[in-house]
Amino acid sequence: MYGRFVFGAFAVMFGVVSLMWRGSDMWAYLHPIPGGLGTIVAWILAIAQIAGGAALLLPRTARFGAIVLGFIFVLFALAAIFGIIGSPTAYFQYGNFFEKLSVVCGALAVYAVTEPNLARSSALGRVARLGLGLCAVSFALSQIFYLQFTASLVPKWIPPNQVFWANATTAAFLLAALAILINRDARLALRLMAAMLALFGVLVWFPQLIAHPAALGNWSEFADTFLIAGATWVVAEVAPV
Repeated sequence: MYGRFVFGAFAVMFGVVSLMWRGSDMWAYLHPIPGGLGTIVAWILAIAQIAGGAALLLPRTARFGAIVLGFIFVLFALAAIFGIIGSPTAYFQYGNFFEKLSVVCGALAVYAVTEPNLARSSALGRVARLGLGLCAVSFALSQIFYLQFTASLVPKWIPPNQVFWANATTAAFLLAALAILINRDARLALRLMAAMLALFGVLVWFPQLIAHPAALGNWSEFADTFLIAGATWVVAEVAPV
């Protein structure tokens, strides 16, 4: 289950970067907590995330890792709702929620694989697939609402131009979402979407790491992109053929 390895490895990396970089979402969510308590909670969450990701790497502990990661990212998704309430007209707040939800879907998919009851495993896998389909809709909407920013991330050397690829990937997200939600070639759609997200990480964020290795924000984006790609991959493995 290679998707589980990618998912687990980048959950570890994302946890490490989140712990080091106080500009991450985790620290923003904990900002209202007074005094040093927020720092303590951040350390607990980050270490738990690292442990959960590491647990996913081994079949014997994958179920435990899925529970830990799922719980943490449910908390992050709930925290993102406060951002939506505070800025209901800013779509990036909704996008932030669905990014966290995509990781929850990945954790649910891993849990489904480890579930011995076939009917329950199938039901959990279906929920993970539908949830990831909704996330794909959100990924497309984020690119629609922030098209110029999305285009600016595309390397200029890729022909024909940046706007073309921003539009093309938006269309790809929408087509993937449709296939996933109606369960028509859902596994293929999820695998292709995972591959596209991985390409984002390689073509967009990896060069940024090389150019600016001290910028922890780039490391966070790189890890987050591959974390979501890994989540999508593991959901593909529980989706119908």
